[in-house]
Amino acid sequence: MIKTTISNTPKAMGKAAAETAIDHIVKAIEQTGQAAIVLATGASQFEVLAHLVRTERIDWSKVTMFHLDEYVGLPDTHQASFRKYLKERFIDRVSPLKAVILIEGDAPDPQAECRRLSAIIGRHEIAVTLAGIGENGHLAFNDPPADFETTDPYLVVDLDTRCREQQLGEGWFNTLEDVPTQAISMGIKQIMTSQCLILSVPDTRKAEAVKNTVTQAVSPEYPASIVQTHNNCHLYLDTKAAALLDITQL
Repeated sequence: MIKTTISNTPKAMGKAAAETAIDHIVKAIEQTGQAAIVLATGASQFEVLAHLVRTERIDWSKVTMFHLDEYVGLPDTHQASFRKYLKERFIDRVSPLKAVILIEGDAPDPQAECRRLSAIIGRHEIAVTLAGIGENGHLAFNDPPADFETTDPYLVVDLDTRCREQQLGEGWFNTLEDVPTQAISMGIKQIMTSQCLILSVPDTRKAEAVKNTVTQAVSPEYPASIVQTHNNCHLYLDTKAAALLDITQL
């Protein structure tokens, strides 16, 4: 079941999503003494992380952070690196975390890197996953048709043209040719193991993907549609991203 909240602005959307995340992280720490979380990157997460890092309710020394995806072959010094994004917008802005597990996209052997990450995350129960939805409906970098069957927590995926055009359009790269064609991504089944799944999606360019996520039958052709089957999924939208939805049916 998807619990949908629509805000007037991306800032309000991000604050609402962050508050839900904070509540669940605090609850996990209270119950188990620690919390493992997964963070996403991209324009959809700007406001979410801006609010998350300001909270005083979380003891970050009890939090282990994973992240969703990273480009294959991209160094962490590149402006589009998700490691760079998370270090600047989250890791360096909170008190030291219990652990930070970053995807080394420029590792010499991407498959070996997937195995390393999969072994680590396999030892954790994920309390909260923060993510977005791509213009092509992808969840993490699982472009359509997404692999709903693999049990690999992390895998190497090919990026389709629409996905790569989104990265160019958001200003992360100078030309389409600069956008990598592969990434290491968290798999769909792994994402769905999170106790709480929080999706934040602003902007008109995401409206079609949001509609497909909510109204289409669950299908690999609409990767994010899988969240319809999650028992604790929160979808946060601004009014532009929600423009194609019939809000009376939410």
